[in-house]
Amino acid sequence: MKKGNKYGTHRVIEPKGVLPQPADKIDNNMDEIYDNEILIDVQTLNIDSASFTDIEVRAKGDHKKIAEIMMGIVEKQGKHRNPWTGSGGMLLGTVEKIGDALVDKIDLKVGDKIATLVSLSLTPLRIDKIKEIRPDVDQVDIDGKAILFESGIYAKIPTDMPEKLALSALDVAGAPAQTAKLCKPGDTVLIIGAGGKSGMLCSYEAKRRVGVTGTVIGMCHSQKSTDRLQKLGFCDHVFPGNATDPVSMIEKISELTDGKMADITINNVNIPDTEMTSILCTKNDGLVYLFSMATSFTKAALGAEGVGSDVTMIVGNGYTKGHAEITLQILRESDALRKVFTELYS
Repeated sequence: MKKGNKYGTHRVIEPKGVLPQPADKIDNNMDEIYDNEILIDVQTLNIDSASFTDIEVRAKGDHKKIAEIMMGIVEKQGKHRNPWTGSGGMLLGTVEKIGDALVDKIDLKVGDKIATLVSLSLTPLRIDKIKEIRPDVDQVDIDGKAILFESGIYAKIPTDMPEKLALSALDVAGAPAQTAKLCKPGDTVLIIGAGGKSGMLCSYEAKRRVGVTGTVIGMCHSQKSTDRLQKLGFCDHVFPGNATDPVSMIEKISELTDGKMADITINNVNIPDTEMTSILCTKNDGLVYLFSMATSFTKAALGAEGVGSDVTMIVGNGYTKGHAEITLQILRESDALRKVFTELYS
């Protein structure tokens, strides 16, 4: 086998000298793998929410057009990096082959079912056939192959829950794990997009961390998701709102916090133009965690400067130590949340 680079630069076609994620095109030839790669027989793509929403809008909801757009992205780039949002997603599949240099270094064997925990925006991918599109859960079943680089992280699919359930949770594992690190007893936490997949997980983790002396506020997109989150009981206050309307959101959060605003704001939405709501609903020395891949960090940085806000802003890194274990454990601990996730995503 040919010797490969740890970070996958040997797969970069253009421009040379960059890593696979920012590359315009990478090699997705699966006939031969390098000595430090894992070949995966792909079953399901879990497309990043911002990316799938964007593609669905462009296709006007037509499944055939969605498939054409996805196939076109992969044909052009050798990976699934949405050219309009820059985001990817992750995948579920079975280990088909392990490079010689990795065989004795990793805890995987041929036949293991895994979810990759690195973005599709850097993963060499070949789609042979799109079998089913499930827009309600941003998942697409395919026949195809993918490569996981030596530096890539993954999670073995647990045996105590359905594959699709585990995949849906692992797709957003960074959000609840980062929430666990950031929230502390007594904090007031605002979760924007609290009724969605990552939002519900963050709501659970936030309440567990802030305790009885803290407050968790959940803003949802619709009345339906608001009702669902209220029934779960993770938040002290839940309401439907428009995250692209900072004026109305400021008024609501000011009312709920007696003008003190949030210590921490966690943004989980999948649409653009929610940066100023996140910033202005957070107290001047507070913290904003921008997990949403629809975030414009230029808008966030210049917007905070423009309103004289001294908030600390954290980029939504999809990885933090132990994130897969933390997220799956939430579904094991909360029967109510596992039931909702099973109904919605598996």
